[in-house]
Order: sequence, then structure tokens, then C-alpha cells
Amino acid sequence: MPTIEQEIQQTKFSSPAHRTQLNILFTAGWINQQTTNALRPFGLSIQQFNILRILRGRNGKPATVKLLTERMLDKMSNASRLVDKLKEKGYVKRQECETDRRRVDIVITPAGLDIVGQASEAMERDVIQRFSRLEPHEFDLLSDLLDRLRG
Repeated sequence: MPTIEQEIQQTKFSSPAHRTQLNILFTAGWINQQTTNALRPFGLSIQQFNILRILRGRNGKPATVKLLTERMLDKMSNASRLVDKLKEKGYVKRQECETDRRRVDIVITPAGLDIVGQASEAMERDVIQRFSRLEPHEFDLLSDLLDRLRG
């Protein structure tokens, strides 16, 4: 298992905090690439998958683009553009809100539920394989440390 020093071919860091930051950034990039590869057979990006998961979790209740943006993992994503792409694929539909005609609601379609179900199963297998080097108790430890880091 290569160290961060070997991966980026750097032997010195200005501090342990600097080494840790680079390791987190490098590892996040690696995880994103693995996730992208796992979603490729389904024709979904990570952000599209995230939106479909949010909508599936609403159990049929519609969402606004604003709500999707607030709940997305990648806050820099253009949720409206992502919804348009998912609509083109038939995975979501836009509908006028019954109580506020200015508002547009987003709902997941049966095809969207099907694809997010298939992709979720593949992602779960991928995550289990990707994290197989960690012991069960280390998942909570790592997650707790990352929570503390964000304050």
C-alpha cells in the first residue's frame, strides 16, 4: 500500500497538518474517480446520482431546485442544469406546484427509481470493496475525525 509520499512523489511537508490535508485531497480525488467509474455503466455522474438519491429519499414528495442544492454533497453543482439532464433521460419530471404556481417541483419518475436502485446496488458493492482495507471500528473513527476537522 503506497503512502501519500510515494503517490505524489514528495518526501517533505511543511507540517503534519499539511501532509494530512494533501492526503485528504488526494484520497478524495481517488474516491471520486472510483465512484465515477462505478456509475459510468448507468450513464450517471456523481452529482446526478446524488440528486436521484435525494429525490428517492423524499418518498414521492416533490423537491424544489433550491432544496436539491441545499442537500447536495457538491455545493458547487448547478442543480438546475443537472435536473435538466436527468429530465432528458426520463429520470425526473418538472411539474407546476399546486399551491404556488411560481414554484416548480421536481419528482423522480419510475425510470429514475429503477436506475437509482440499480446504481445504488453497484455503488454499495463498490464501497464495500474500496473500503475493505479498513476494520469495522475504523469507519466510525475516520468519520468522527473528519467531522471534528470540519468543526
